[in-house]
Amino acid sequence: MIKGERILVTGAGGFIASHLVEKLAVNNHVVAFVHYNSLNRWGWMDAVLRTKNPYIEIFNGDICDPQGVETAMKDCTYVFHLAALIGIPYSYHSPSTYVDVNIKGTLNVLNAARKLNVKRIVHTSTSEVYGTAQFVPITEEHPVNPQSPYAATKASADYLAISYYCSFDLPVIVARPFNTYGPRQSARAIIPTIITQILNGSTELSLGSLEPTRDLNFVEDTADGFIALAESNALGEVVNIGTGKEISIGDLVQLIAKMLDKKITTLTDKDRIRPEKSEVERLLAANDKIMRLSTWKPNHTLDQGLKKTITWFSDPQNLSIYKSGIYNI
Repeated sequence: MIKGERILVTGAGGFIASHLVEKLAVNNHVVAFVHYNSLNRWGWMDAVLRTKNPYIEIFNGDICDPQGVETAMKDCTYVFHLAALIGIPYSYHSPSTYVDVNIKGTLNVLNAARKLNVKRIVHTSTSEVYGTAQFVPITEEHPVNPQSPYAATKASADYLAISYYCSFDLPVIVARPFNTYGPRQSARAIIPTIITQILNGSTELSLGSLEPTRDLNFVEDTADGFIALAESNALGEVVNIGTGKEISIGDLVQLIAKMLDKKITTLTDKDRIRPEKSEVERLLAANDKIMRLSTWKPNHTLDQGLKKTITWFSDPQNLSIYKSGIYNI
């Protein structure tokens, strides 16, 4: 258990990172790096800090600014780097922005960590770098085959992080989570898309491809995986975080509808379908490496995680945040 440390979490206003900050702040002082804006909004950290927590310190900055990154990291012993642009459709028309944030932003984190002699850096990857599975379950030795500009920039950032371990002995671990879901997730993702449309009264759901399969991790388990890797000796390693189980999008739709006791039909929205060669058809994690190198294991079944997620979205205050009637990219 990491305890009594000063820890930097980049991208803290985001979905996974906000849950990670909450867990870390139980026993540590957490510097929550959020993207600066003139309205002083902190993303999901606004929700986390409805009750003030003296162990969470907000740092407003930009991951693309090396000076700001170094300032935020000063005196931190652990760094969890989650800041990134993650929307795949948005990367189709704005790839340059993804290069700036995902690659150059990661370079800023690595350079600052090297200068400040940080004890451990956990860099966030994504299962999207594998592309459509060439074999299953997908081990960490699976070929990297990014099929979108987003995945390409994440793969580049991964290699950059590993190169700093090899070249400068920087204590980096690359965490590669498969698809994460849970409270606070953006409606650009499939599970909030399904839940919010049903809760807002739709019986005909506008969706993309139903055939792809995904390995779905509940967000609390993903956050636990990050912490477990930070406590491990997996330096210089790429490590999957996944359940080792898969479900198709079509079956997922029916499962959620059954949980909500609703009868629905699905409509194909062509705007939600990725270009043919960009769609990742199958993702299924091999998770024996993380369980061998750490104490981690998934603690939620898909049914358990979905129940918690549906409960959160069913709160009118939470549901009102989401625009279920439009395609979120």
